[in-house]
Amino acid sequence: MPNRRPPTGELLAARIARQTVVLAALEPLVRADGPDAVHRMRVACRRLRSALREYGGPETPVAAGLRRLGQALGAARDAEVLGAALSAEARELPAECEPELVAAELERWAGQRAAAARPEVLAALDSAWYRSLLGGLGELATRPPDGSGLPPYRKLARRAERRVARRLAATRGLTGEARDVALHGARKAAKRARYLGETADAAGLTRRMKAVQEELGTHQDAVVARQALRELARTAHPFAYGVLYARQLAVGCGPERVERLLRPG
Repeated sequence: MPNRRPPTGELLAARIARQTVVLAALEPLVRADGPDAVHRMRVACRRLRSALREYGGPETPVAAGLRRLGQALGAARDAEVLGAALSAEARELPAECEPELVAAELERWAGQRAAAARPEVLAALDSAWYRSLLGGLGELATRPPDGSGLPPYRKLARRAERRVARRLAATRGLTGEARDVALHGARKAAKRARYLGETADAAGLTRRMKAVQEELGTHQDAVVARQALRELARTAHPFAYGVLYARQLAVGCGPERVERLLRPG
């Protein structure tokens, strides 16, 4: 007989317990500004929120606290990632764009933004609401929500994939900012489906949704980069930043491509 997965409630409870341990263990590393610690804690927040969301119902205080923590961590992490990507691309510019000078300027800009965001991270970790969040997570880890009425995993997985497909289909005919926003929504749905696959150790769903998420992530990264480059072009090296902006415009994601990734196989 094939191995059957545990009930959905058991899968989600185990996920919450594991990620609670991960999040708590990362706190001292984040305080010490350890390599990749902010990113890893942010991912733990997302995984926990995703698991709680599968129970349905209104947002709980724990879920709200995780969202708040993720937002505090996000500014510092986003500045690091954006700066690294743009500076690497700047070094590939033609000589007339002064690539090394532009890359160094981008690194300084990203470093300043990350440094400015760090006090917010530390303030969050020192806050009463964060301590309350850890207490709430501890309670959930030992007494998880009642998941006895949840659908079987397979039904949730099908529902998650259909949600992604609907959001992708809704981008057809859209242009400009409206399309960017819609694709970002589809990316969030793919990420939720991927985390569901991870929760059940379902390699197929995890692999498919990771591919969709990465495809849409490339598009979203380009959107964020264009916003930053518009601001930077007002200060110095407008020609070089204009070239980088044009390159980001060329980075796009066709919905047809992503829908092909949704097909099993």
